[in-house]
Amino acid sequence: MDKTHKTDRRTRYTRQAIKDILLDELKTKPYSKITVTEICKKAEMNRGTFYLHYYDIDDVLNDILEDFLSDTSSVLDHVLCPYKLNCTYPFCEKIRSSSHYQILFFDDITSSRILEKLADLGKEDFITRLMKNSLLTFEQAEAVFYFQMNGCLAINRIMLKNHCNDWTKIQQTIDQFIKGGLETFLIHDQREETL
Repeated sequence: MDKTHKTDRRTRYTRQAIKDILLDELKTKPYSKITVTEICKKAEMNRGTFYLHYYDIDDVLNDILEDFLSDTSSVLDHVLCPYKLNCTYPFCEKIRSSSHYQILFFDDITSSRILEKLADLGKEDFITRLMKNSLLTFEQAEAVFYFQMNGCLAINRIMLKNHCNDWTKIQQTIDQFIKGGLETFLIHDQREETL
């Protein structure tokens, strides 16, 4: 049992080292230019060790995204929230406060993969809930979903690039915008209570 524990710890350490190196490499070059060879060289490991843990660079990125998005499944609970005080995506706040992962938002490939993962986590639920509480079609509800997801990414890119520190005012502005926009589509009857 002790030997298994050491192996697990070593595996976690090796996988984390690979992920950290990929994130570091993103600071100096685009994701599309990062290779397994470079990661192995920086990690001082052979390619066989890399392939024991990951299939390829995309597999490493997927693992990083799983780590980053592991506790953002509640994102959709905060979207249809015109009657709550604070609605901003926990995802938006997470971007701002997770300096280790912020580099992912400045690369076109990695930021697009984040949006894909978030869509996988909540698109169906969001669209279903929005259509249930409005007269929007599937296409319209889907457009609102992607507008909000991409908007959140764009806001955080600008805030990070400009080193904006007044997140509270930005958050209040976003909340007001989301509430006002969704309010125009919601059906106002007894269903308001379920939001």
